[in-house]
Amino acid sequence: MTSLTSSRRLVVKIGSSILVDEKKGTIRHEWLEALTRDVARLHKGGCEIVLVSSGAIRLGRTHLKLPSGALKLEESQAAAATGQIRLAHAYQESLARHGITVAQVLLTLDDSEERRRYLNARQTMGTLLGLKAIPVINENDTVATDEIRFGDNDRLGARVAEMISADTLVLLSDIDGLYTADPRSNKGAQHIAEIREVTPEIEAMAGVAASELSNGGMVTKLMAGRIAMAAGCRMAIADGRAVGALGALIDGAARCSWFLPEASPLSARKKWIKGSLKSSGTLVVDDGAVRALSSGKSLLPAGVTAIDGEFKRGDVVDVKDKKGHTLARGLVAYAAEDARRIAGRKSVEIEKLLGFRGRDEIVHRDDLVVE
Repeated sequence: MTSLTSSRRLVVKIGSSILVDEKKGTIRHEWLEALTRDVARLHKGGCEIVLVSSGAIRLGRTHLKLPSGALKLEESQAAAATGQIRLAHAYQESLARHGITVAQVLLTLDDSEERRRYLNARQTMGTLLGLKAIPVINENDTVATDEIRFGDNDRLGARVAEMISADTLVLLSDIDGLYTADPRSNKGAQHIAEIREVTPEIEAMAGVAASELSNGGMVTKLMAGRIAMAAGCRMAIADGRAVGALGALIDGAARCSWFLPEASPLSARKKWIKGSLKSSGTLVVDDGAVRALSSGKSLLPAGVTAIDGEFKRGDVVDVKDKKGHTLARGLVAYAAEDARRIAGRKSVEIEKLLGFRGRDEIVHRDDLVVE
């Protein structure tokens, strides 16, 4: 449960305070080179990796020669616009030395909460990972306001892990895990190696951010842990300041705190689908589709004979047989209007019928819970 080498889909969150030199306001290139070597090592072993990286505002602030102290919103956005280019270029150069393609993805809070935008982001990142690219993600600070921001990349990392059904999330920060009290002020604080539930007692142990470069503290890390565990994703908090910190974690040589969920990402996702209180519509299927569903296959348009209700792409729908018996519940890949156009037709006909190429399945098996 606590070996990174077993990860199939990994999200690594990198804090500003470990990527950016606090005095110079520039990237710690030796640290970044070590990180990308370790990322390439996992990538070569077949692990799909997403990097959630802070640092754009700090880098842009240095380049624009903005004064020290708190920045106005428009100054932060200007710094982010300048720094994001430098941040993405640094990752691109470093990972290119290992033959790895980098993709930049900027997200806002709305992208993780508004259903259609969530699905688009999920599909884009899934496609990038399928093409062996490594997405480098940051909050889109150039357009987000204080009211619609994550405000920290700990929770952004957890939302991304949830979005792409990652099995592991690593928060590289300036502390090696959760303690019973703040170890910087309490010498008797004890390190906690495993957390299986974020209880009120665990929450009471959280402190505040110690670095002026970081918006997050242990409070936001516990929030991230709660999000990740609910999605069936294990999470580690590790000290990332040393050169080669990720490699030490891979080798099991670094102390950290693991947040361990009861379920896997897929089972947690299906539990959420099954537990959805309201279905937005019904797909009626033929006998061939009934047999396909019972054997664990996806639902194809060809097997759908009728559609009831009005729903959007990504909504929860019930799947029923001709007699009205509920067979399954799932997330539909097409809005009701488009679903009616392709119902009963072969998947190869979808593009001709709709004018765009969507998914071959009307409900994919990963989004389907059979009763």
